[in-house]
Amino acid sequence: MASGNLRSGRIKARTLFLSDIHLGFRHARVRELNEFLAGIEAESIVLVGDIIDALSLARRVFWSAGHTQVLRTLLARQRAGARLIYIPGNHDASLAMLAQMLQGQFEVHREWVHRTARGARLLVLHGDQFDGVVRCPKWLTRLGDTLHGSTVGFSNLVNNVRRRLGKPYWPLTERVKLAIGVSARYIAQFEEHAAWHARTEGYDGIVCGHIHRANLRQIDGTLYANTGDWVESCTALTESDSGELTLLRWPQEPRGTLYRGSRLAADAA
Repeated sequence: MASGNLRSGRIKARTLFLSDIHLGFRHARVRELNEFLAGIEAESIVLVGDIIDALSLARRVFWSAGHTQVLRTLLARQRAGARLIYIPGNHDASLAMLAQMLQGQFEVHREWVHRTARGARLLVLHGDQFDGVVRCPKWLTRLGDTLHGSTVGFSNLVNNVRRRLGKPYWPLTERVKLAIGVSARYIAQFEEHAAWHARTEGYDGIVCGHIHRANLRQIDGTLYANTGDWVESCTALTESDSGELTLLRWPQEPRGTLYRGSRLAADAA
């Protein structure tokens, strides 16, 4: 479990993995993310793709002060000594705009190998590399996109109301996806293929994003970790100084600590 001062709610981690923030998308939960970032410190921050949603910005320009604050916070951590590693995803594959915004502050890699404090070698990539392998029928993809867009919009509205009422974030879209059989099967196939890919490439595990489904488990002896996202689930992955991986889910509990999801030690094979 990531170490931290439980009284203050501040967590200290060796590594923080974030993905699918989708800055520039109007339904990105940047207020929750900025609150989360204010309560965590990490020696290294790995951005696992789709940090800026260039595809959404191309369709409709949207940018708020909260979106800018996310970038400012990440850059401030870099100036304070944290290592920033950026792995582009399918929504931000073009780095021209990103490079201009961040002024070359990030290390950029298409794929990256993370070695945990316990010596495990984890392949880190966004996950869109598997789109050509884990497929859905075109009609189902179109239907899924339509339903997903509507669900995300409704979830955003519901959670804005809940926020004003002082209630915690509710991952409505995530629950809907898992309740639909076809969607649940696609997620399972993606996870299994990602783990298989890491295993055949000789890694102890894989860290990815892309499908907006946070998870942390062993698949046939290979570690599978998905950071989740900051549109639907508001989750992140951390590594402690001892090499243990933990999924963190926003928001804070009343006593000031973060909800913690699955815990799994990433031991070397």
